[in-house]
Amino acid sequence: MELNITKPVVFFDLETTGTSVTNDRIVEISYLKVFPDGREISKTSRVNPGMPIPPQATSVHHISDEDVKDCPTFAQIAREIANVFEGSDIAGFNSNRFDIPMLAEEFLRAGVDFDFSKHRFIDVQVIFHKMEQRTLTAAYKFYCGKDLDDAHSAAGDTRATYEVLKAQLDRYDNLQNDVKWLSDYTSFTRNVDFSGHFIYDDNGKEIINFGKYKGRSLAEVIKRDPSYYDWIMKSDFPLNTKQVLTKIRLRELNH
Repeated sequence: MELNITKPVVFFDLETTGTSVTNDRIVEISYLKVFPDGREISKTSRVNPGMPIPPQATSVHHISDEDVKDCPTFAQIAREIANVFEGSDIAGFNSNRFDIPMLAEEFLRAGVDFDFSKHRFIDVQVIFHKMEQRTLTAAYKFYCGKDLDDAHSAAGDTRATYEVLKAQLDRYDNLQNDVKWLSDYTSFTRNVDFSGHFIYDDNGKEIINFGKYKGRSLAEVIKRDPSYYDWIMKSDFPLNTKQVLTKIRLRELNH
């Protein structure tokens, strides 16, 4: 089944130096942009992370320091990537938990103001886990009847994710071929920031989701304990968390 879309959807995948959003960096990004008229454009870019790639990461994606030594940094291609994603919905495999938060951090480090709140996300892994409980390689075999020979290459994983989503739409009658529905269905949290330090309550108000103020209104804590904001900003929290906190603080000050 072909996707029923009214604007482009960018399927993407990242290979990184590790799994820490705050400390690790992108070494490869691949995207497949699918347009409503059926056109597709794709590109894979190696990235110099500006730090050594740990052997354990290389053993997974087979990208070494030597492979990326002459590649551009993410800051050098950030604007180009942002332009590709602008005006599109976004899809990936485990993207809500990892790829999108990692990409958001890299944009912020590069000084690119990309507003993810204007985009809808489809996480194909969530559909798979709700339906079958498997990995991408198993999903590709299960839904598409093919072996994923180039697993853990960004390009291979990106293309496989796109094909798996289309096969899922064919298989499950209860899945709606609608980006908004799929985005809502694959959302697994009510996060305010990508890492889930702040979440929305049932009334849509931001509350703190960790530490001594867990369960408290973020706006109230900022008001009653101004040092809380300073502590977050000076500590090793993701840049996205700091950005979200700053926006909420400015909103409250303006009120």
